[in-house]
Amino acid sequence: MVLGIVVLATLSCLAHAINPSLLRLGPQGVNLWKLNQLQGSGSQKLRKALLVQDPSEAFSQLPSELDIQPEFTAQWFEQPLDHFGNSTNDTFMQRYWINTRHYQPGTGAPVIVLDGGETNGEDRIPFLDTGIVEILAQATGGLGVVLEHRYYGESIATKNLTTDSLRFLNNAQSAADSANFMANVQFSGVEENLTAPGTPWIYYGGSYAGARAAHMRVLYPDLVYGAIASSAVTHAAIINWEYMDIIRRYADPVCSTHLQESIKTIDSILDHRVLSTPLKALFGVHGLQHDVDFVSLIESPLGSWQAKVWDPKVGSTVFDQFCAALNKPLGHKNPEAMLLEYGHPNRMVSFPGGLKVDLAIINYGAWIKEHVVSRCPDGFSHEECFGTFDDSHYQDTSLSEIWRLWLFQVCTEWGYFTTAPPDPTFPRIISKRIDLEYESKICRQAYDPGEHFTVPPLPNVTVVNDLGDFDIAMDRLAFIDGEVDPWRPDTPHSDYANDRKDTILRPFKVIPNGVHHYDEYGLKISENEPPEIRKIHEEMIAFVQAWLKDWKANIGA
Repeated sequence: MVLGIVVLATLSCLAHAINPSLLRLGPQGVNLWKLNQLQGSGSQKLRKALLVQDPSEAFSQLPSELDIQPEFTAQWFEQPLDHFGNSTNDTFMQRYWINTRHYQPGTGAPVIVLDGGETNGEDRIPFLDTGIVEILAQATGGLGVVLEHRYYGESIATKNLTTDSLRFLNNAQSAADSANFMANVQFSGVEENLTAPGTPWIYYGGSYAGARAAHMRVLYPDLVYGAIASSAVTHAAIINWEYMDIIRRYADPVCSTHLQESIKTIDSILDHRVLSTPLKALFGVHGLQHDVDFVSLIESPLGSWQAKVWDPKVGSTVFDQFCAALNKPLGHKNPEAMLLEYGHPNRMVSFPGGLKVDLAIINYGAWIKEHVVSRCPDGFSHEECFGTFDDSHYQDTSLSEIWRLWLFQVCTEWGYFTTAPPDPTFPRIISKRIDLEYESKICRQAYDPGEHFTVPPLPNVTVVNDLGDFDIAMDRLAFIDGEVDPWRPDTPHSDYANDRKDTILRPFKVIPNGVHHYDEYGLKISENEPPEIRKIHEEMIAFVQAWLKDWKANIGA
């Protein structure tokens, strides 16, 4: 039977839920997601930014806020739940949308498909309207598609989110979905057969979906004529300490210094225990029992770096606001004190009981109290809101617990647990207490062993990295990354990867000062885009047109 139909009633109440991929990984991220749900879906950008882990998703508008053009109506394609075995005959309905504005039938024009990735597909519709799909479709006379990922949005495959129900949420099944779609879809209102391999399909994705774009080109080269992998995390890693290190290196130097020094001070105070309660009180969480939950909580604003976007309508300035707050005198009797070196006597503030800290820590605490702790509802203790050691808090398996989706993929195949640097002497902007044990414990807390599947002790990242890792490459496979993207260490542009030449056949490009898949966004009037964005879009159009010229030459057009 088609399970997607069974759960449509449930989906109607989830349509406006906050995107789960905003979550910071780890148990504290789930807590923040739950608090956000308590406050309702009409959250402001500031609160959304605190949850960011994959920020294409961070400031994509929520479905209730989307200005979806009437022409983009949902269509459906039936998929098997299990492409590879006989464990079930169930199917589900996969949702997609198309853009036919520029489609020129009978010309050999391409299909430009954007992989929805780990989010509700509605979050990707802006890219169909003004973003990269519209840009490439207009330049090529092609048809644009946004394809929602299995289990996400309304492409629900099961009745609940237990470990067994989630066992079909993996790389191989998801790739097979895309291949089956490309080979068999018949677009409503389009008479021409546009299935692959008879039509050139250009597969685009950003972040996780960027890795999927690269994988599709490798796994299904006969179906995927070309692929563009933007901010593509083709290297899966258990520990991902480099994420925060990119932020440390590229943030405003004063802010970065304040963060580094504040974290050293906080760790030192916690090491000696005596003043840990008054320290937590500065941040508004004196009742939080575990030190590691405290330092995890105060890490919250750092992920908003990834939510930066060149388009102010969808981008975030939260990280910059946080830095400005960290650097402010805040009415101190000596406003010039913040110009002094961290720890200077004129910057220090003493409290009853012996606690004495720098002004930057006072500012840090004030920001966390106002923007994070304030979200804990009246009647809830700090432990109930921000504690992470009660397993029962993470064991609801109903469809409304959409945080379980991406986290399941993290726990089984992708990893990316954001920890402090393994070398304790290395500069850091998060506490040394944030380690693999803490960040990964949510996998054991949330996913009890099932009858048919058990989450491994650590993610099996080999299934990702065997597809090419940093060195993944093929003709007509483009990689585009942002210079200051915190995910760049997991892409082929990583400092760990070998350098490559940038060619038409194998484009390899970096956007100066770019963060996360900056090329995916676009404006209706392209002349209003920043120069570096216009440049990358022009280069993308040029290499895709060159690829298509080869296609037409090969078929004798």
